[in-house]
Amino acid sequence: MLLGVNIDHVATLRNARGGNEPDVLAAARICKDCKVESITTHLREDRRHIKDADVEAIRMLPRVRLNLEMAMTDEMQEIALRLRPHAVCIVPEKRQELTTEGGLDVAGQLNRAIEFVKPLIEKNIEVSFFIDPDIDQISAVSKTGAPFIELHTGRYSEAFGTTEEEKAFEDLKGAAIFAQNFGLKVNAGHGLNYQNVVRMHEIPNLVELNIGHSIIARSIFVGLEQAIKEMKALCEETVIK
Repeated sequence: MLLGVNIDHVATLRNARGGNEPDVLAAARICKDCKVESITTHLREDRRHIKDADVEAIRMLPRVRLNLEMAMTDEMQEIALRLRPHAVCIVPEKRQELTTEGGLDVAGQLNRAIEFVKPLIEKNIEVSFFIDPDIDQISAVSKTGAPFIELHTGRYSEAFGTTEEEKAFEDLKGAAIFAQNFGLKVNAGHGLNYQNVVRMHEIPNLVELNIGHSIIARSIFVGLEQAIKEMKALCEETVIK
């Protein structure tokens, strides 16, 4: 599996005091040097962590695959069409939430979703929808023209190590297989860490895992480069020396 690194929480720490430290662009460069598959930033409507200037600066880095997480709004569509990141992941967004709490309800707004992704696909931007492991949502995404889904792994991550783990994992695995039968490519993320990520290898043909918080948290103790290398090794099933 490939690893995409979400660097939103570098910006969270920076914004806690203002100024430029830690430098989000420096974090992006470290990700690039570690040869991660993509760098993810979530440009929220309230700009609580990542700012427009961060996204623009990362977009200008050579040979970097920028994955822009964004709400399904006209403002975010305009930004994506202007910057033309490699990929966008369309996510739900609530102003009061600490982090994304669940998948997007594509089925409940299918016509809007179909129209929203058309200009993005026409600009050769790779589109995915961040959804719960739910058959109805997967079926809806298959009608939009988007080639990818990103499965919300939050329920599995929270259940890891409890009696609820197996059910949550099997729901995730079944959803991935169901989506692949529709011809969709499957990414996954949310709440994955250095312990629970290993079971993702049991899900066939996952393309990419997008992981942020646990990597940034680990980097406080070992540095960002080492934290990325450790997670990348777990995704690739190699051994850190």
